[in-house]
Amino acid sequence: MITVTATAKEKLKELLQKQITEPEAAIRIVRSTAVPNRLELVLDKEKEGDQVVKSEKGTRLLLIASDLAPVLKGLVIDYQETPQGTGFTISMPGAGK
Repeated sequence: MITVTATAKEKLKELLQKQITEPEAAIRIVRSTAVPNRLELVLDKEKEGDQVVKSEKGTRLLLIASDLAPVLKGLVIDYQETPQGTGFTISMPGAGK
């Protein structure tokens, strides 16, 4: 399973509150159609078989299709604010060691 940090969950929640008026919508992580080996975040509704990351109050935040979930296993989604900018990051703990 993918890990979503508390900071990233909070930012996903904020993003959803700003972007949607439909309570069933959430953010889906998908493969980019434009750039190979890149992931994107899009608004979508939950589909059968999805893995769902929820907030502490049970709100759907992130949707992961069943065919993409095994590829993302072990990844960590975080939200960082650095001098270079702010945004979501996806990393694999221990990669490059």
